[in-house]
Amino acid sequence: MTNIKQSSPVECKNESAVPETGYSLIKYGILGILFGIVFVKAEIISWFRIQEMFHFQSFHMYGVIGSAVAVGLISMQLIKRFHIKTLDGEQVVITPKEYNKGTVIGSIFFGFGWAITGACPGPIYAQIGAGFLVSVLTLVGALGGTYVYGVLKDRLPH
Repeated sequence: MTNIKQSSPVECKNESAVPETGYSLIKYGILGILFGIVFVKAEIISWFRIQEMFHFQSFHMYGVIGSAVAVGLISMQLIKRFHIKTLDGEQVVITPKEYNKGTVIGSIFFGFGWAITGACPGPIYAQIGAGFLVSVLTLVGALGGTYVYGVLKDRLPH
């Protein structure tokens, strides 16, 4: 019988040291519901709007995505410049990400899925919540794709 050496747990800088509580789950749930309402009202979950975008027939989704990118860029710069902390007082650590051919290939698959189903991961839940129950199939496909990636990760280009 061989001895198995246990390694020490790996410290993940993206995880909060503050444990989740029932209150924080309720808080995030309410925030998610409000976010979903904004998605519905802004027509971001509309399959028709997404098809317009992929056919270059409307600026609507490009405006939404462009606004989100601009807000994210400005927010990240403010967080870095002023060392803004989380609501729990923790330092925000932004680890650099490496881009490679696997990222490009994965992005192409993501785009195909988005164009075919009319939803990327966030709006899937808003579509289901708005009563578009066919989006459950999109959710199953997204979860299945994530599972397959997890199984094949070591054999894929990174």
